[in-house]
Amino acid sequence: MAKRSKIQTKQTVQQILDEAMKQILDLGYDAMSYSTLSEATGISRTGISHHFPHKIDFLKQLDSRIANLFIERLDFSCIQSLQTSWKNALKIPYFRAIIRLFFSICGSNQVDVERYKAISLASDKALSELGEQGRLLVNALVGQSALALFGQPNEVNR
Repeated sequence: MAKRSKIQTKQTVQQILDEAMKQILDLGYDAMSYSTLSEATGISRTGISHHFPHKIDFLKQLDSRIANLFIERLDFSCIQSLQTSWKNALKIPYFRAIIRLFFSICGSNQVDVERYKAISLASDKALSELGEQGRLLVNALVGQSALALFGQPNEVNR
């Protein structure tokens, strides 16, 4: 078999990452697998595992991309705008999926939750734009979102 060029390899890796991102947001991290990725991309499971030996490698590669997708829906101009934009963003499936992902990895010993960029970026940006009150609001909104997504649906609307 002929050796693949660096460009071909980069394109293959990007194709895998694009599909992994889609599946993480649509199916959830736990449901995404080498088999589902192989089926969707036409790349063998062995080929995928060559580039991503561990499932957690997908999250490590996609963390910044997921964080940017998350943060772009939030308005940090004032406390009220942040709260309103968060509540509005919760109506968007991918935003909810990113929060679900955060809670999914909370129990994992493979991911440092403190370094999960989506939530930490929102918290850092709130702190820099709105001060400690903004950071505390992000923490509260994360907790309220958990209740809305996994428990009491009206909790985030209070």
